[in-house]
Amino acid sequence: MNRVSTYLLKHFSALFSSLFFILFFITSVVFFIKITALTAIIQMDFIELGTLYIYLLPKTLIYTLPITFFIALCITLFNLSKENETIVLFTLGYNPQKIASLFLTVSFILSSLLIIDIFVLIPISKQLNSNFIDYKKAEAKFNIKTSEFGQKFSNWLVYIESIDHQKVYNGITLYQNLTTKESEKLILASTATIENNDSLLRLAMGQGKIFEFHPNEIGQVDFEKMYINTRPNTSIGYMQSISEYWNGVFTDKKRAYDLSFFLLIALFPLATTLIAMSIGIVTYRYDKSGIYLFMFMTIGLYLALSTVLSTWHPQSAPIVVFGLTFGLAYRIYQKRIRAMY
Repeated sequence: MNRVSTYLLKHFSALFSSLFFILFFITSVVFFIKITALTAIIQMDFIELGTLYIYLLPKTLIYTLPITFFIALCITLFNLSKENETIVLFTLGYNPQKIASLFLTVSFILSSLLIIDIFVLIPISKQLNSNFIDYKKAEAKFNIKTSEFGQKFSNWLVYIESIDHQKVYNGITLYQNLTTKESEKLILASTATIENNDSLLRLAMGQGKIFEFHPNEIGQVDFEKMYINTRPNTSIGYMQSISEYWNGVFTDKKRAYDLSFFLLIALFPLATTLIAMSIGIVTYRYDKSGIYLFMFMTIGLYLALSTVLSTWHPQSAPIVVFGLTFGLAYRIYQKRIRAMY
């Protein structure tokens, strides 16, 4: 890589880093607000909120990196044009084709990394996020409080004396009424915890006694460890493999839309690099206004087209939108940049 390429990348990377931090922060705030809205339904501590935030990072990067790349490239080239540095570069023999080649390579690398993010990281993080929320919702149904009567776990009435900071219950009493199938029972245990065993919530009790009441006798059994299982109404799904997850695009319209839309967002840097050059490289004396309007028009039109076609026909949308955008970008580049410089 020659000095001119290094110089261009240095200016670009400095602006890219600043813009990425700003957009990432804004996007993170939006996602974090959505996460905190869940606290109205389920109880989560700060660590659990952080866990959900980490699960959303792959999706956050999909939205922030492509747009940051496009805006940073437009402004970098515009700033160079403003200082007449692009004219100097062209005079020294570093023509627009070399600039296009340099940033097309960078955009190709970025789009490739984002596609890996889509096919590998997003399925894993999305399932972890969904399963975590389902588990917390199921756990919330068994949020047994201390010193309160009338609480239930499955078919058992539950009373507990206290709970410590590690969510270990102390002084457990469980009672089951007489039914046609079950006799009257009373369980006393010193400690208990709620566990998730293969998507099945259970109450694990330690050091206790079971009393079973019959018409003529009372049976007693001592135990060191005992489990009471119950399957909540809220199911906790198993983790699909990456291939199983994306095989769903053939049957699940929502997943097909997601794949199509995310692919188009990932391809946005590669599709719009030449447009960014056409917007950024200007004769500043005559074209010093309109850069921001053209930038946001490009982003808005691309996202609108991606949304509409991904909804209408997700199987062909990535090819159609990317091909149309790249072809239009090349025509604009040929007319505005290559023909003039």
